[in-house]
Amino acid sequence: MIGQLLPPAVAAVEAYDDSDVEPLHPQEAALVARAVDKRWREFTTARTCARRALRALGLPTGPILTGERGAPLWPGGVTGSLTHCAGYRAAVVARQEDVRSLGIDAEPDAPLPDGVLDAVALPEEQAMVRRLTGRHPGPPWDRLLFSAKESVYKAWYPLTGIFLGFDEARVVFHPADGSFTARVLVPGRGRDFDGRYRTGSGLVVTAVAVKN
Repeated sequence: MIGQLLPPAVAAVEAYDDSDVEPLHPQEAALVARAVDKRWREFTTARTCARRALRALGLPTGPILTGERGAPLWPGGVTGSLTHCAGYRAAVVARQEDVRSLGIDAEPDAPLPDGVLDAVALPEEQAMVRRLTGRHPGPPWDRLLFSAKESVYKAWYPLTGIFLGFDEARVVFHPADGSFTARVLVPGRGRDFDGRYRTGSGLVVTAVAVKN
């Protein structure tokens, strides 16, 4: 699903279970040594997807460690993004000479729990979700909004090293072509991002690619 949302220069690998995994590097294993089984499995499968995506581009496949707030640390000259949720794991990578930054997110195809939309959406976004729910019923627009903001954040952070709050990006969906635009509202650092979304197999997925 994810690969269809991104440019040809991006390698994407996804998995719908944890049955086909590669051993973790010792440094990676240390990161989840005390993790519960669920966390260990999703971490291992996501790293497996990442290594297979790197190999698809002929890139090195050493340990993929984590930086602040769990952001993956990619080899030099590489950009990428990981995501996982119940029943799905995915990784995307590209050479930075082709794509500056990537952000992906997958979520269950279900509305957000009560109260979450108020916490993550600006007033105009809440109005948009209500409007889209009436005009284009089917997708859980609140969940898609949450996912789009996650993808924007993952693409933004490697470019700036600045953490982004949910209230610091404004998303607008374009149902006619399955795309969205986002405006980062950080004073002095505002910029626009273009993304795409789709639903299927019980999932909603979003992706952002920042081109050179």
